[in-house]
Amino acid sequence: MKKVLDREKITIKCPACFDLALCLDCGQAFRWEKEENGWRGVISGREYLLNQVGNTLEVSVSTDDGSIHILKDYFDFNRDYDAVLESLNADRYFSQAAKEYYGIRILRQQGWEALCSFIISQNNNIPRIKGIISRLCESFGEKINDGAYSFPSAERLAGLEVSDLAPLRSGFRAKYIIDAAKKVSSGEVDLKKIQTMPIDEARQALMSIKGVGPKVAECTLLYGFNRLDAFPVDVWVKRILRELYPDGLPVCFSPYEGIAQQYLFHWRRNTDTKK
Repeated sequence: MKKVLDREKITIKCPACFDLALCLDCGQAFRWEKEENGWRGVISGREYLLNQVGNTLEVSVSTDDGSIHILKDYFDFNRDYDAVLESLNADRYFSQAAKEYYGIRILRQQGWEALCSFIISQNNNIPRIKGIISRLCESFGEKINDGAYSFPSAERLAGLEVSDLAPLRSGFRAKYIIDAAKKVSSGEVDLKKIQTMPIDEARQALMSIKGVGPKVAECTLLYGFNRLDAFPVDVWVKRILRELYPDGLPVCFSPYEGIAQQYLFHWRRNTDTKK
């Protein structure tokens, strides 16, 4: 086990609707690992060890410059989730999901990292996704601490060939990673514009990248650009739509379809697992 970071802990007051473990382990992100002392991961080139004690987030970080601001933004602490959930709770199925898994928030990850991560996630399981991403960062990212690396930039990966990614053991996804890196680094796919352009245009821009279909595009928009009206559909969500919403999503989900999706996805997946 890695040692605790050699920094005095920073503490941040958490909003009522926040559960660290649920946020980091509900299928949104792949660079967090549970340890005895908390959750270890990397955000914006900093390594963090996070632990929630009641309504306080205890933070150890590799460099504390700006870390409170980064974490508040990452967990979207400025958004009133209780007000959002009150609206979504008009749907009885969502209300049940929110009651059981209260505290999930949509992470505000970096757009490029989310795009690359969800390209890697295609037809893959979570342990293998984490392994590929870990090897990608170790091979091409910047070293932060022993065993901790930043996520490699699109510019760094754009200079590589598919064969250079062989050590990642990413299979068919390697060519998609390289294509994404080249299109993003050249500006052909402008991630800054994707943040603000109409969502249908943003979807089409992302799907111009080889290997990026509707699901990867929606995941990228939701988790990498905080486009909360994005609605990723995987096998679990297909079942939810078929069984609970055959006539379409309820009106109360708008404009927070992505938040509704995350609660329903986690609820359904865990309900089936417990059977």
